[in-house]
Amino acid sequence: MTRPKLPAPPSASPPKTPAPTPVQLMDQLAQAAALYYRNFAAVAAERDLTLMQGKMLSLLRRPMPMRALADLLACDASNVTGIVDRLGARGLVRREADPSDRRVKMVMLTEEGEETVRQIRSELMSNLTGLESLGEEDRHSFQRLLSQVLPAVSA
Repeated sequence: MTRPKLPAPPSASPPKTPAPTPVQLMDQLAQAAALYYRNFAAVAAERDLTLMQGKMLSLLRRPMPMRALADLLACDASNVTGIVDRLGARGLVRREADPSDRRVKMVMLTEEGEETVRQIRSELMSNLTGLESLGEEDRHSFQRLLSQVLPAVSA
C-alpha cells in the first residue's frame, strides 16, 4: 500500500521580499509629505490660515529672526514680512528687536498663537493615529531613521 504524500513542513521564515530601492523610498516619502501637508492645509484652513501661515506658526517653537523663517520656509524675506504682518494683525505673533542686534527683528508666538499651534497639532495627531500606535522603541528608531535620511531635520 502506498502512503499518502505529506505536505512539506513550513519553512522557518517566509520568503523575503526584496528591499525597496532608494527611489521607491524617496517616492514613498514624497507621498507621505504630500498627504501630511494636504491634511495640514485643511486643518489650517479651518482656522482661516493659509498653509504658509500655519507652517510659520508651527516653526515658531522659540523666537526666530525673520531671515531664519524665510530660510526654513524656503521663501523670500519679503514674503515672510507679509505673512508676519497678517499673523500679527490677528494677534498670533509679535515682532521685537533682537536685544543683541536691534537691526534684527525676532518673531514670536503670542499666547493666542501658542493655543492655535496646540489646536493644529492636536487635530493633526488625531488624523495620524499610526504615530500614537508606535511603541517607545519604534519611535526612537523612526526618529533615528528620519535624522539619518534628513540630517537637516532636527528633533
